[in-house]
Amino acid sequence: MRTLLALLLPLMTVACASKDVHPLYTPSGIEPVTSYDSFDDYVTQTKQQLLDNRYFLTDNTNAELLANMPSELKPNGNKNNKGVLLIHGLGDSPYSFVDIAQSLRAQGFLVRTVLLTGHGSRPADMLDVDYKQWNQLVEKQVALLAQEVDEVYLGGFSTGGNLAYSYAAQDEDIAGLMLFSPGFVSNEPLAFATPWISWIKPWLIDVEPSNVTNYTRYFMVPTNGFAQYYNTSKQVTDTLESQPYDKPVFMVLTQHDSVLDTRAIKQLFDSQFTNPNNKLIWFGDQLSSVEGKTRYINSYSKKLRISNMSHMGILYSPQNPYYGINGSERICRNGSDMTADDIKRCNAGEEVWYSAWDGKANKHIHARLTFNPWYDLMMDDLKATFKLSESAQAQ
Repeated sequence: MRTLLALLLPLMTVACASKDVHPLYTPSGIEPVTSYDSFDDYVTQTKQQLLDNRYFLTDNTNAELLANMPSELKPNGNKNNKGVLLIHGLGDSPYSFVDIAQSLRAQGFLVRTVLLTGHGSRPADMLDVDYKQWNQLVEKQVALLAQEVDEVYLGGFSTGGNLAYSYAAQDEDIAGLMLFSPGFVSNEPLAFATPWISWIKPWLIDVEPSNVTNYTRYFMVPTNGFAQYYNTSKQVTDTLESQPYDKPVFMVLTQHDSVLDTRAIKQLFDSQFTNPNNKLIWFGDQLSSVEGKTRYINSYSKKLRISNMSHMGILYSPQNPYYGINGSERICRNGSDMTADDIKRCNAGEEVWYSAWDGKANKHIHARLTFNPWYDLMMDDLKATFKLSESAQAQ
């Protein structure tokens, strides 16, 4: 271990002194919400915890609370007696599913989202979190949802996809999985070392927090957060290698994902997820086509100034008021070689292209792609996976 750390430490960026004093880098002392008997009670307690401990980034505290609080959407009209629990990713919030939740509600689902321990308040509150707390949260929420519906589904984004699969793999009553950029395999070769690195280096990189206003996700995650992500990914691969999964699975991946080895994840989908109704959407640079269980979508669009699809972009409708085509939030810090002038011009509202992190394909300035032009097609494939078309027509 000492040899490993000696090799890794020179690669780490030294954190600045502001992490010792800025509230975003100072733990709030928030306690996990664990003692509740209903989803309503869970939401009430979580809201109070956020009111007491969140470091608000804007003057619109109500919008920040709504983005970070767990939520429940009850179906309108005909119910299908199905419920789905949606689990966000590392450093994200329940807002990740703001559009997908509405689409599933329209299909007759009772939809619930959760807030993972260490999230929603400030990045420093993830310094001591443990992935087992996330597993326990999912287990408890599934039990509550099962009291309300006949069939329980799980959905997850990135790390949330790991948690969804890991629970479903040991509970035969889970009816199926909806996985968006599931974080089964990292593309970072040193990810395995983060549990050790976190002991001596709480923060790996230095980001100035003074101008942070994006309230739907953390601008920075401590090393322990990456360590717990790694633990969830190992939990998945250890199980999948020996235990194929035979319930219906809908999965979305992008070739240009900046944090995942999506080709390895696709191989797992092809070999270890065996239900005949499974569907995968793959955003990449090949011609658009359908081959077997996989729909390939070329994510380049000159009209929309899109070079390629991002890790997070798959989640949001083009009409999303925060992240959509005309949304209020633009993520301009989007590449290791972006200059301060590039970021300044992007923030000033100049015309930009959109891509994954470091995913630019031309000379233009690239902001993060935060919306999915093929959102409706994605949801149609999800409905087909779980045979929801008749339910949709009944609404």
